[in-house]
Amino acid sequence: MISFNLSQVFRTAADSVPDTEALIWRDRRLTYRAVDERADGVAHYLAGLGLGARRERAELRGHESGQDQVGLYLRNCPEYVEAMVGSFRARLAPFNVNYRYVAEELLYLLRDARARVLVYHAEFAPCLQEIRDRLPDLEVLIQVADESGNDLLDGAVAYESIVSTPPPPGGMPAPTGDDLLILYTGGTTGMPKGVLWRQDDIYVAAMGGTPFGTPEPFASYEEIAAAATANPGGQRLLMIPPFIHGAAQWSAFYVFTNGGTVILLDDVHHFDAAQALRLIVSEGVNSIPVLGDAVVLPLVEEIERAIEAGEPYDLSGLAAISNGGAPLSPGMRERVLRVLPNLLLLDAAGSSETGIQMGALSASGAMIEAGLFEPHQETAVIDDTYSRVLEPGEGQGWLARRGRIPLGYLGDPDKSARTFPVVGGVRWSLPGDRVEILDDGRIRLLGRDSATINTGGEKVFAEEVERAMLAHSAVRDVIVAGRPSERWGSEVVAIVELNPDVEATDDDLLAEAAQHIARYKLPKTVIRVPEIARSPSGKADYRWAAEQARKSAPS
Repeated sequence: MISFNLSQVFRTAADSVPDTEALIWRDRRLTYRAVDERADGVAHYLAGLGLGARRERAELRGHESGQDQVGLYLRNCPEYVEAMVGSFRARLAPFNVNYRYVAEELLYLLRDARARVLVYHAEFAPCLQEIRDRLPDLEVLIQVADESGNDLLDGAVAYESIVSTPPPPGGMPAPTGDDLLILYTGGTTGMPKGVLWRQDDIYVAAMGGTPFGTPEPFASYEEIAAAATANPGGQRLLMIPPFIHGAAQWSAFYVFTNGGTVILLDDVHHFDAAQALRLIVSEGVNSIPVLGDAVVLPLVEEIERAIEAGEPYDLSGLAAISNGGAPLSPGMRERVLRVLPNLLLLDAAGSSETGIQMGALSASGAMIEAGLFEPHQETAVIDDTYSRVLEPGEGQGWLARRGRIPLGYLGDPDKSARTFPVVGGVRWSLPGDRVEILDDGRIRLLGRDSATINTGGEKVFAEEVERAMLAHSAVRDVIVAGRPSERWGSEVVAIVELNPDVEATDDDLLAEAAQHIARYKLPKTVIRVPEIARSPSGKADYRWAAEQARKSAPS
């Protein structure tokens, strides 16, 4: 049976469509051949330093890595893909680094990952320098130039100086499907955890190894080559989420598998919806991945503004928006399909610990209820006692996946055992999503257990309340959190950002939400803020929200 590794997946596409553009960013248009050759240089440099795989998978437990880890501390850029593929090729395990972390958070992450190598943008050099003397394992610094103009740190090498490195005298290692890709969770509810994926598993589970619309993965690299050559450059995706989010990496490799082109936003510091829409038009983009209302909203607002001004964007080539991270609210779905009536909206549900588990397809005139999904074949619902799989109609439980799932959390056997338990003789991944399985087998997503509020003896899921609050047209964005309450133990609080120049009372907002959720789930307090804090990927920052809720509590 074939075991895929991501280095060879990319090389297969590069050998098949070498002159097709793989990546476009600003004035840089890189073909598959160019990206592959530059990734080779990175791989040669790392292997030449003696870095790579030290122990094979068969010798290790699920929470252990036998490879050297390389952190990718970068904003979106071609170098992110090159460094990732180059790391795979030298048998190092790359992991994502959240570029918004302050020094102490960065220190925790790099220590937890036991990073030997860090590829970082020059703008982050001062933050790295602040903690460098507390990272004895970090031996290799590779600095990518940017607009900051920061000088190389002492001992660091310039990224451009390594991309043409020749093969080391001893030759290159042979990557395997057992080699790791590490995805660090966002840390918006707790400390980040490194999820260890075999490359073969994550490729088939989420990165293009299973062709869209089919349950069976590719059977060979020859089939991948055929997919890449079927329509070179035909799939053109505008990458809005940052590569530090797993879904962005998954989307990119899905495109690469099909010989398509990934276009990156010019401005990697701030999301400019007008710029994104201009790129969709000028580059013939036909697909964009997004992460919930927070990313879609500015796009819809700009489309609406342009229509009202009599200067509409020609978005006739945009065929699909794929959404993950958080289901789009009902109101947002309606707004999207009102301005883009020929669009397909694909909602996907999954996590760093499961890959893609469920999907829902909506179109104009065929709207699917928000949060309601068709499960994939390896997805199920486990009961509250972790003892059996629920049958359709049996109610609430834990969203689970079997089959191609992660090995565990890096360095943490206890959390690995809790998240990846054996139920009924089968190993499952249960990252903490609460769901309800309906009579027809569909699954309703309730929310992440870590963002659950226990109030008056009832469980309230923050994401469910957020969707209800977003049903009011005055609400631009919202995050729901809990705060201590003498009467309820904990009470629901909504932190709300309203649309500019729109007025609505708290009673107005709560009355609309009451049309969608039970009254006991309604927020006891509404806090208004100028702007909601979110992660770079657009995910809700529940630690920030909890702090806002706590500060607003009566003294």
